[in-house]
Amino acid sequence: METSPAIAAALADVGPRLRRARAQRDVTLTELAAATGISKSTLSRLESGQRRPSLELLLPIAAAHQIPLDELVGAPEVGDPRVRFRPRHRNGRTVVPLTRQPGGLQAWKTIIPPEPGEPELRSHEGYEWLYVLAGQVRLILADHDITMGPGEAAEFDTRLPHWFGPANDQPVEILSLLGRQGERIHVRAAPRRAADRP
Repeated sequence: METSPAIAAALADVGPRLRRARAQRDVTLTELAAATGISKSTLSRLESGQRRPSLELLLPIAAAHQIPLDELVGAPEVGDPRVRFRPRHRNGRTVVPLTRQPGGLQAWKTIIPPEPGEPELRSHEGYEWLYVLAGQVRLILADHDITMGPGEAAEFDTRLPHWFGPANDQPVEILSLLGRQGERIHVRAAPRRAADRP
């Protein structure tokens, strides 16, 4: 198997890291050999890069120096952290899931085009948090009918009849978090001013 450039560079730097770690602790090769059970010549070859590092060699050295193995090795950075999901289309809405794990709190970005006809309210188990990214969102929640703009958020018990979508003839973009009942998200838009405090 071919070694990637990042891994090859990390392996090449192990020897100097081992030497630095030993020098910082003012430990001789003889003392390190006694502490790890690894021969002095093997330790010397590891530090000079003449011996390829292995877990069997690095674990006792990391334990002797009392430092984490990844610090000793300088493991390459983890790959691209971006979450890549395919958009789904449901009833004319574009939904992009933002969480991987099943169950628990779920997150979506949703783009909702103008929808003809009267809103159909629905209810289900859970607790939802909405954040408006773009457009004017109409939220109907039981007896409440409100309009929210970009940067505004709402949270509600989804057992109450509810509907949300564009407030006008323009599409809207929202972030939505939905949790099981009891997993509530608390939003504070701004810290309370001193004058508002009791």
